[in-house]
Amino acid sequence: MSATKRIVLSSDHAAINLRQAVATHVTAKGYEVVDIGPTTTESTHYPLHGKAAAEHVASGECDLGIILCGTGQGIMMAANKVPGIRCGVCSDTFSATMIRAHNNANMLSIGARVVGEGLALEIVDAYLDAEFEGGRHGTRVDMIEG
Repeated sequence: MSATKRIVLSSDHAAINLRQAVATHVTAKGYEVVDIGPTTTESTHYPLHGKAAAEHVASGECDLGIILCGTGQGIMMAANKVPGIRCGVCSDTFSATMIRAHNNANMLSIGARVVGEGLALEIVDAYLDAEFEGGRHGTRVDMIEG
């Protein structure tokens, strides 16, 4: 990592503990974390948190985003509604690598009720360590962007 990248983190109530573990982990790796909450386990609406995090990335305020909810699916769908966002939900390291390498994903979604903390941190590492390959994949990303 040449320059410090800013990563926005958000979740719903179901994933607060895992989000905090991810925040500690990526901070230790040298990233700047913008954690936009929530801060309590009171029931909340994942679409609001997915959209808010995506807006941080789409605006350029943050370079990447990591979002979490119970399955990772709902919050990912909300994030992908924001123009310019390419977010994939991953439950394994291979997929996390590939969404960066082939899809130039600028956000990662993880399901806190799907993977444990150890695997989640491995997924985060795979995602952050991968780089977009460009080439034919760039053509395909352009097609996604419309």
